[in-house]
Amino acid sequence: MNPPTPSPPTASPLGPPEQRVVVEKLPDQIYRVLRHRIVHGRMKAGSRIAVNDLTEEFGTSKTPVREALNRLEYDQLIVTRPRSGTFVVQPTADDVVEVCQLRKGIEWVATGLSARTMPEALLRELREEIVAAKRHADEGDYEPFFTSDYRLHNLIVTHAGNTRLVRARSSVEPFVQWLRVLGATGPHRIAGSTRRHLEIVDAMLDRDAEAAMAAAALHVDEVQRWTVEDLAGALAGD
Repeated sequence: MNPPTPSPPTASPLGPPEQRVVVEKLPDQIYRVLRHRIVHGRMKAGSRIAVNDLTEEFGTSKTPVREALNRLEYDQLIVTRPRSGTFVVQPTADDVVEVCQLRKGIEWVATGLSARTMPEALLRELREEIVAAKRHADEGDYEPFFTSDYRLHNLIVTHAGNTRLVRARSSVEPFVQWLRVLGATGPHRIAGSTRRHLEIVDAMLDRDAEAAMAAAALHVDEVQRWTVEDLAGALAGD
């Protein structure tokens, strides 16, 4: 039996009603909204999640909300503690290390494969985006960097032509996005990431798979170190 359709006819966290009919199932919409809030810091790490408040906000029963929360727990963005409730996860240094180790393995292989197959025109387009994103970041606008960073890494994995690599990368992508926002976003971090991004793309343009793979591995190692440092600094400031 399908969950009841949200009743409010006006503005809703899920968007206008006419955009919600058939596009996504309700649990998927709620999942997407909550994941965006967590990843972009609107739901703070360590904060408690009240199911009743969410059902009231989204105008639905508990069933689709719980389905969405189950997916977020699978993504390791939230955790349910017996007799305590459900909370947004507070990432630890171990979380960062584990995610980056997985990223390193996936992206090292994917970069080597994509260095031989990614179209030159796309690589040049990505290079222009990297340079433009750094310029925006220097002016205090970090969003183009996040977009460029995500697109570069996503396209490298996609063009590797290995569906299992794509699925493995997708399984940790929500946590990776979150770590992008939680740490490694200071100007010096973005400058360092930009330098590595350009090294990766330039090596791929030269069809030098080994150089591209080396730059990709070094990049993830640096991001791991920076994110652990930034996360420790953020926790110390709480």
